[in-house]
Amino acid sequence: MLKRIGLVLVIVLVSWGYQAIHPPPPKICGSPGGPPITAPRIKLRDGRHLAYKEYGVPLGVAKYKIIYVHAFGSCRHHTVVATTLSQEAIEELGVYIVGFDRPGYGESDPDPKRTMKSLALDIEELADQLGLGSKFYVIGFSMGGQAIWGCLKFIPNRLAGAGLIAPVINYWWPSFPKNLSTEAYYQQPPQDQWALRVAHYLPWLTYWWNTQKFFPASSVIASNPQTLSPQDMEIMKKLFSASGPDMKTYMAKQQGEFESLHRDMMIGFGSWEFDPVDDLKNPFPNNEGSVHIWQGDEDRLVPVMLQRYIASKIPWIHYHELSGAGHLFPLASGINEAMMKVFLTGQK
Repeated sequence: MLKRIGLVLVIVLVSWGYQAIHPPPPKICGSPGGPPITAPRIKLRDGRHLAYKEYGVPLGVAKYKIIYVHAFGSCRHHTVVATTLSQEAIEELGVYIVGFDRPGYGESDPDPKRTMKSLALDIEELADQLGLGSKFYVIGFSMGGQAIWGCLKFIPNRLAGAGLIAPVINYWWPSFPKNLSTEAYYQQPPQDQWALRVAHYLPWLTYWWNTQKFFPASSVIASNPQTLSPQDMEIMKKLFSASGPDMKTYMAKQQGEFESLHRDMMIGFGSWEFDPVDDLKNPFPNNEGSVHIWQGDEDRLVPVMLQRYIASKIPWIHYHELSGAGHLFPLASGINEAMMKVFLTGQK
């Protein structure tokens, strides 16, 4: 009898453990029981769909054509370089901007095989199917900035320019001096240190770690205010008082958090196919384009010390450090107009 009870307990524990570490299947948009399809979408080379949203002047009259890559927990509706630009600035610059849902976000199909390279190829295919031409600009914010490194590595010949706004850094890039990356890593809250360790060393436990109740999980996913700088807090207060809760953030994760947030963590902090510091070449040797990084010196999500190191080792990067700025500085009034003019026209 005791052996039978023990066997039953083992089976129950194994079953519980399996369910705990295996995420539920995503709720694919347009499938039975899944969210509806409301956005225009393209069909990619492997049959997946990519949803997008267009901003700015019509494509046919645009002087500058930009693909924007959204941040962690966001979607095509959060194309900040477009939504914070005045109509006057849009028309003056003659800019067309398309934001898209990265795989698993919003209304884009998940990609369980996603890599840095596959996302760069998705961006290239989006540009081709929309008719952006042989050259186009790319710009990404926060986690979306990592995709821009991928574009610089895998599709550099397609780029007219590249911009990285407070790009999230992978602490495990081999080029970082050990003492520097360690110091930056331990500036994070302890729960984020553990969340990233799991994503890097035990990616198969990422879902469980971020849904279990025994230990604190990612403070970023939990929207913990300790990740915000004083400037970030002021920006959030103004945005919340002006528009109230952002339902579009819910839409970003409507297919499930595993193929959006958790997949982001596993890719962003996993082992990359390349090291940006050691493996990238200047895509614009004749100054026919430019690459820019914007970084706040009080960013509590992206350590400024590592961004400075990157800028010091890649001489063709135009590095702009904003004094007193946190992570959300692109949402501050007037900032994006100034950045876009520098990015597109070289205006100081």
